[in-house]
Amino acid sequence: MIPDALLDSLNHLFAADAISIADAERIAYSYDNSRQHALPDAVVFPTEHAQVESLVHACREHRVPVIARGRGSNTTGATVPVDGGVVVSFERMNRILRIDPDNRMAVVEPGVLNGDLQQALLPHGFFWPPDPSSAPWCTIGGNLACNSAGPRTVKYGSPRENTLGLRAVSGTGEGFRCGTYTSKGATGYDLTRLLIGSEGTLAMITEATLKLTPKPSAIRTLRATYRDVGAAARAVARIMAQPVTPCALEFIDDVALRLAHDHGGDSVPLAGALLMIEVDGEEATLPSAVEAVSRAARGEGLEELRVAETAAETQALWSARKALSPAQRRISPNKINEDVVVPVSHLPELVDGIKRLSAKHDVLIVTFGHAGNGNLHVNLLPRDDAERERAHACLAEVFALVMSLEGTLSGEHGIGMVKREFMPLALEPNTLALMRNVKAAFDPDGILNPGKLLP
Repeated sequence: MIPDALLDSLNHLFAADAISIADAERIAYSYDNSRQHALPDAVVFPTEHAQVESLVHACREHRVPVIARGRGSNTTGATVPVDGGVVVSFERMNRILRIDPDNRMAVVEPGVLNGDLQQALLPHGFFWPPDPSSAPWCTIGGNLACNSAGPRTVKYGSPRENTLGLRAVSGTGEGFRCGTYTSKGATGYDLTRLLIGSEGTLAMITEATLKLTPKPSAIRTLRATYRDVGAAARAVARIMAQPVTPCALEFIDDVALRLAHDHGGDSVPLAGALLMIEVDGEEATLPSAVEAVSRAARGEGLEELRVAETAAETQALWSARKALSPAQRRISPNKINEDVVVPVSHLPELVDGIKRLSAKHDVLIVTFGHAGNGNLHVNLLPRDDAERERAHACLAEVFALVMSLEGTLSGEHGIGMVKREFMPLALEPNTLALMRNVKAAFDPDGILNPGKLLP
């Protein structure tokens, strides 16, 4: 339970409608999209940076955990208050403070929804590149906490490449700024990139200065089907080796295609593998760009290459990808969704290895994702308790396979509590020790989001 003295401090800091210890609110903020859950002792809703400083000071005095939260779309349990404490929901810090087209930047609070920011930038002719599938309801703060990206990362980069600076509060309760308002800087340690992806374990972000990109005037969609996974992976390598970088390069394996076909009908092709490719740019130069990517996509094993000419054709080409989520939910409401990464050249070995593990453990596995980065979503679909048990055993072998292929545990979902036990597979003991030292410098009492990321 939260100490009475701390509760008195919180009631002094927050208006009556901005703090709750009621069961309904505690339950609502006890879980995220990982389906893990643990009750917090209290939930608060700050509206300004100074409140966050005072909150952390008070919680540090009583050694009470503090957990930053956006909208709970995270899939790794990164916002679950495993040790109780105070959940800090940033949903009311949702202002776009500044849009500066001349300097190609925007300043926002952490509770701004990704989709709302994109809509606000449209009249100015800009966008912020990170575009996770949860963009309509996930927050910028959450995107930064997990370095959440999406399909456009292949061309435009992740939040780390698209954030200029941050304002934040460390575990001591001290506020600080890091980064710049300029697109170039070499002044000291890059704390901005360090905080991004740290899952709220080092500091609580209260403001972000984001780097904007001019919106291209045109986009073309291509769909290529291949005889097998190896042919598709070789095509990915060819596409990424030529000068025109696609703005999306998505891979879907044969198991996923069959599943999507069963759900979406004949609009979804059946093949050994499929690539969805998008190319953007200026209308006048786009045909040559499409031709360059098409040449690279062609090769041994190609079965069909289609280029959409209208919006309706584009929608039809994306039908396989859009049919996947509902098809998976129908089979397994308790699916396990991991987002591993390997070098592009190792994609065939990864997919072949996953197929072997699927057969070995008798668990259905669907593989798709952002092929241009080697970032694949490995979805284990257990249908009952026995399959769930086998799926967790299989998952450990999936991670071991990924590491044997020079890969890493996550590309955009983060580590949270679900993957922290596997961190020693990915990082050497000395590296983990350095990370713990960094954690201690920012959060000496370990109150910020305990039980996450570090094993």
